[in-house]
Amino acid sequence: MPTPLVMACTSDLSGLVRGKGFALDDLDRRIRGGIGWTPTNAQITCFDGIAPSPFGSVGDVTLWPDRDALFDAPIPGGPPLRMILGDIRNRDGTAWMACTRGHLRAAIAQLERAARAQFLVTFEHEFTLTDLDGGAGFSLAGFHAAQPFAEDLMHALQSAGMTPDSFLREYGPGQFEVTLAPKPALRAADEAIALREITRAVARAHGHQASFGPLPDAANVGNGVHIHLSLWEGETPVTHDPNGPAGLSPRAAQAAAGIVTHMPAITALTAASVASYHRLTPHRWSAAYANLAVQDREAGLRICPVTATDPERIARQFNYEYRAADATASPWLALSALIHAAADGIESALPCPTPTTGDQSELDDSALRARGIHPLPRALSDALDLMRSDAALADWYGAEFLALYTAHKQHEATEVADLETAEMLARYAQTY
Repeated sequence: MPTPLVMACTSDLSGLVRGKGFALDDLDRRIRGGIGWTPTNAQITCFDGIAPSPFGSVGDVTLWPDRDALFDAPIPGGPPLRMILGDIRNRDGTAWMACTRGHLRAAIAQLERAARAQFLVTFEHEFTLTDLDGGAGFSLAGFHAAQPFAEDLMHALQSAGMTPDSFLREYGPGQFEVTLAPKPALRAADEAIALREITRAVARAHGHQASFGPLPDAANVGNGVHIHLSLWEGETPVTHDPNGPAGLSPRAAQAAAGIVTHMPAITALTAASVASYHRLTPHRWSAAYANLAVQDREAGLRICPVTATDPERIARQFNYEYRAADATASPWLALSALIHAAADGIESALPCPTPTTGDQSELDDSALRARGIHPLPRALSDALDLMRSDAALADWYGAEFLALYTAHKQHEATEVADLETAEMLARYAQTY
C-alpha cells in the first residue's frame, strides 16, 4: 500500500503555493515541531527565478502547519490533494517579516482594535479552462459542457471542508467562475488558496488546464478575483444602515474610505504582476479608478446588490466588493492590504467617498481631481512606486518587507521584459 502524503504549504510573494511534503501519519509531530524553511525561498518568483535576496544562503525559519487549515480533496482518477497551510516564524517563535499569513493575522488584529468588529469575506474566482470551448457566455450549453468537471470540483471542495456557493459559465472564451460561502477573514483566505489548487488538480484530471492568469488574451476579458467584505460584530451584521451614505453604516463607510484612499498603493499587493495592469483598464469590467460606486462593475469598490426585501436579511446580505485583484497575488497578502486600509479608515474617521456614477474614463484629469478620484496605476512599476510612497504601508508591513517585495516584483518584471505583450500574457496564463 502507498504511504499517504500531505504537503505543508505557504502562499508566497508570487501568490504560488510552495512547501514540503511528509507522511500523513507524521502530521501531529510536524504540527508540534514545525518544518524547516529557507528565508531566500521568499524571493523565488512565479517563473522560478530568484530575485536579489538579503538572506543569501544564510539562516533558517520554521513553517508551522495549522491543523485548522488542513484540506483533503478527492481528485478523480488519482491521489487526493492533501495540503495544510501554516505560518512561517523566526526560530524564536516570533512572526517572520515575510510571512504573508502573518501579515493577514496582523491586519485582522488591527481591524478588531479599530472597529471592535471583524470582516466576513469571500473570494470570487474567475478562471479559464483550456481546450473547452464553453459555448456562449452564461449559456446552458457552456455550463453543460463543463458539468462533469464542475460536479467533481464541487464535490472536491465540499469534501475538503468548504461550502461552495455557485459555479457558472462566464463571458470570456472558456471562462468560468466559482465562489464559496463567506467565512471569517483568515479562513476565507485559506480557502481561496486551497480552491485554486483543487481547481487546477480537478481540471488536470479531466484533461484540461485551469488558468487563473489575469488576462490570457488581450482581445478578451480577463480573470479577476473579486473580494467581498462585510462587517460583523459576532453574529450581528453591521455593514448596512439604510440612512447612511450609499446604505453604509458609519464604520463600514469609514472602512470603505480607507480602502479607496489607499487603493492606488495597495494595488501593488492585490494585482501583483506585469499582466495585471493590462486587465485594469476601462471597459474590461475590472477596475481602473480608486472609487466607490453602487452596483457598478467598473468601480474599484462596488456596493453589491441584495436579493432580500426584509430589513434583517438585507443587513445580512449587504456587502461591498473590491475588484482590483487577481490570482497573481497571495490571498493572504491581498486581504491583509484591504483590512489594513479599512482599519485605517476607521481609525482616522475618514468620510465616506461620494459614490460615483457614469463612466469615469470619460472625465479628464482635472474633472477626476475635482471629484477626488485617482486612477489606479497603469503598470506594475508605477504600483510599486505608489506602495513605497504611502507611509501607512510602511507602518503596516515594515520597510524591510516592502523592500523585499519590491525587489521580488522588479526581478519578476525583468523575466518578461523582452517578450511581446501576447507572449507575456500567455506566460502568466501558463504559470497561474
